[in-house]
Amino acid sequence: MSRGGSGPDGLGERPPVVHVPRRAPLVGDYEQRRRSFTWEEARGWLEGLPGGGINIAHEAVDRHAHSELADTVALRFLSRTEPTSELTYADLARLSDVAAVALRELGVERGDRVCTLLPRSPELYLTALGTLKAGAVYCPLFPAFGTEPVRQRLELGSVRVLVTDTLSYTRKVAAVRDRLPGLRVVLLVDAPEQGSDEGGTVPWATVMADAARVVERDGFTIAATAPEDPALLHFTSGTTGRPKGAVHVHEAVVAHHATSRFCLDLAPGDTYWCTADPGWVTGTSYGIIGPLTCGVTVVTDSADFDARRWWSILQDQRISVFYTAPTALRMLMRKGAALAREHDLSALRHVVSVGEPLNPEAVVWGTEAFGMPVHDTWWQTETGAIMVSNYPGMPVRPGSMGRPVPGVEVGILARGEDGRAAVVDGHVHEVSEAGGLGELALRPGWPSMFRGYLGEPERYARAFADGWYLTGDLARRDGDGYLWFVGRADDVIKSAGHLIGPFEVESALMEHPAVAEVGVIGKPDPLAGEIVKAFVTLKAEHEPTEALRRELIVFGRRRLGSVAPREVEFDEHLPHTRSGKVMRRLLKARELGLPEGDLSTVEHPS
Repeated sequence: MSRGGSGPDGLGERPPVVHVPRRAPLVGDYEQRRRSFTWEEARGWLEGLPGGGINIAHEAVDRHAHSELADTVALRFLSRTEPTSELTYADLARLSDVAAVALRELGVERGDRVCTLLPRSPELYLTALGTLKAGAVYCPLFPAFGTEPVRQRLELGSVRVLVTDTLSYTRKVAAVRDRLPGLRVVLLVDAPEQGSDEGGTVPWATVMADAARVVERDGFTIAATAPEDPALLHFTSGTTGRPKGAVHVHEAVVAHHATSRFCLDLAPGDTYWCTADPGWVTGTSYGIIGPLTCGVTVVTDSADFDARRWWSILQDQRISVFYTAPTALRMLMRKGAALAREHDLSALRHVVSVGEPLNPEAVVWGTEAFGMPVHDTWWQTETGAIMVSNYPGMPVRPGSMGRPVPGVEVGILARGEDGRAAVVDGHVHEVSEAGGLGELALRPGWPSMFRGYLGEPERYARAFADGWYLTGDLARRDGDGYLWFVGRADDVIKSAGHLIGPFEVESALMEHPAVAEVGVIGKPDPLAGEIVKAFVTLKAEHEPTEALRRELIVFGRRRLGSVAPREVEFDEHLPHTRSGKVMRRLLKARELGLPEGDLSTVEHPS
């Protein structure tokens, strides 16, 4: 079963959406690019360091600061409560040098981990870039995490320095500081330069002022990092066990830059807005590194979501490329396209989605609201960069993830009884027929592939088989090479001999005019094994009545046939991860009265 566009089984109802961009896309002719592209070519687009080294911060900032882009605004900070501020590439280079020296003066050595627990502020970006320039490893933490998730990640990462603010420190760190012997220094960005009332902390302003004098006196030399030197540590969202720390290296910047060109279509002169928080991998890879390597102006907003504010930012900042999440798009959809039409979006050239599969309705709605379809992308924390994308200038098949990034080889592997790729005597087999269901896998070799799970070599080894990285996602590939997400292997519902992807059911129900959001699970059934149950959030103008429940069940049957939901429950507050994904495993645990597991990444645990 697959829906949207010309699906892999030929049953898709929506025709591809074709959008002609205002300039030739940087990916060029996709088929030709895939045939000719090499990662060595992409490495040549960057400057590198003497002796074959490479440093992410140098590619993102310093090479522009010594070019005609020096006075171009690199970062523009928007806020509800503070005046708008900006840093040019020259500013960013100079201040990140100072941040690097400040860390070195605090005893940070190559390979040490430095964390931020901050909102979107200049100090966060300077810490990230300064850490990389110092040869240390940058680890972002989401500022809305509670005490235990923060403590756990600081401990697992053996973090040496934490940069945060007074409120976050007193609420989330101070009480557990004695359980973190590796945490040597806490920098408070809002403490006065004269000192801090918080014991065991140091004012950011003090160390930056001292470091500025050192730079003025001695200058600064960036760490001579090698391509395989660790650079980034990203903790994945936990499910039942502790979070995994995915380690990425400086060579990852090659993929960040190439995919920012190919998939986001970024080039100097663009004004770009990524709504992901830098506490997550998207907010680092495509909120900091990738766009800065392209020499664009990055807009960041510290305010919470507000539909009218977002449309105003797109208009007033003259955003040309917009990268956001399906959850945010659905929230905009709730307010209607009429609100979008009140704003001048003539600067907007490309709209892209990330974080979870994009429902076909949202793709098509984009043509009404933005004047162009939304282009979905697929990747993981472990891949470090976009692996599959709908590219500018190519037909978008609503519901499809798109096609592989040039330089990335994708396979659909035959499954075993557990839904994962079947490994027999160390070997796996690809699904040969178009539309066949299997586990999505990638051939290692792209530059941003994670190099390990911190301290867990066996767990890392289990992520690979027979020369493939196993993603844990089930997908299909149609006859034209478009990939279609079905679900996580452990989310797929097995009902009366059918394998049902929850995303496809959710997308079908999203077409009903009363439905704002859906989460679908398999519920145990003595006859069918499992039945499909849907948890539905309604749009504001609709009431959760028994008549509407029956209507949705009938609607689902007409759209999906025998794999439609047998049960529908209204839920005004579906559980989300803090990066916006509906947590199906939490819905299932609550439905069955099972342990809920790790809730550190839940937006509103209850």
